Parts: sequence; C-alpha cells; structure tokens
Amino acid sequence: MLKKNYSKSGSTCRVTFKLPAEVDAKTVNLCGDFNDWDTTSHSMKQLKDGSFSLTVSLEPGREYRYRYLADSQLWENDWNADAYLPNQFGSVDSVVRV
Repeated sequence: MLKKNYSKSGSTCRVTFKLPAEVDAKTVNLCGDFNDWDTTSHSMKQLKDGSFSLTVSLEPGREYRYRYLADSQLWENDWNADAYLPNQFGSVDSVVRV
C-alpha cells in the first residue's frame, strides 16, 4: 500500500510504503532505484498489527522500481503499486509514480 504526501513547494514527496502482516516475516527491507537496491539500508518498522511500514522522501516527476525483501531471502511485490514492470531476473518489480 502506498500513501503519498507532497511538500507545499512540490519539491519532494514523502511516500509511505506498507506491507501487510500476511507476509508473516520477522524483518523486511525496502529496496529499489532510490537506494541502489541496497538490501540493508531501508529497514521497515513492524507495527502492532504485524504489518511493516517505512516513509521515504522521493523526487517528484519520476517513477521508481522497488520490492520488499522479507527475512533477507524472500522478495515480495506491493500488490497496490502504481504499476509493474518486468526485471532482468525474470520476475516483476513494483513501481511507484511520484
């Protein structure tokens, strides 16, 4: 699930990424174009309901590919993403447009 909040000047957009509890993971990291697909730099916070959430500031006027890495081994897509694009590994990346 994506929630977008643009700054008054329109120079940034704070995007909240949320992965539902059904993933049943202990840890989740957000990986994508915005962090060079670093698998450790964007750890998501687990909420009381078991879901995971993280807010990231992104530059508007672009689209970013991303995926969630659960328990350092299982890639998950955001099934509420703005779009989906095939990747070089034979699977699909989620896309957020800001």
